[in-house]
Amino acid sequence: MKLFPTVAIAALAAGAAFAEGQSADDVHWHITMTVNAGQADAVKPLLDRMVAATQANEPGALVYDYMGDGDQVHISERYADNAAAMTHMGNFGANFAEEFMQTFSITSVAVYGPAGDDLKEVLAPFSPTFMPQISGFAR
Repeated sequence: MKLFPTVAIAALAAGAAFAEGQSADDVHWHITMTVNAGQADAVKPLLDRMVAATQANEPGALVYDYMGDGDQVHISERYADNAAAMTHMGNFGANFAEEFMQTFSITSVAVYGPAGDDLKEVLAPFSPTFMPQISGFAR
């Protein structure tokens, strides 16, 4: 079963201000989720594999962070542009989506920047909020 649409994980940090090297093409998201019952021991090994794969295979992934406390986990991701975000979603869907969705329940997704229609479609099952930039700068 193709879980590509379920890959909407994807999460991240934003606001109107950009970090150094960031541009108006950057797409970021912040995802909040809860660890599913009985899955606590699966979290770190899964995330370590995902981080390693993303770092090794996705040069357009600029930030890829997971933070958590107890059964609450937040994801912050930033991509160079919509195409890089879609590359990540494709890799996620092909390699990790099924295990990820068994491990976590997504509670919210906020997407910042110029998300394309393709990314909006992939993330639609998670009822994301889309926030295009209206002002800001990079130093």
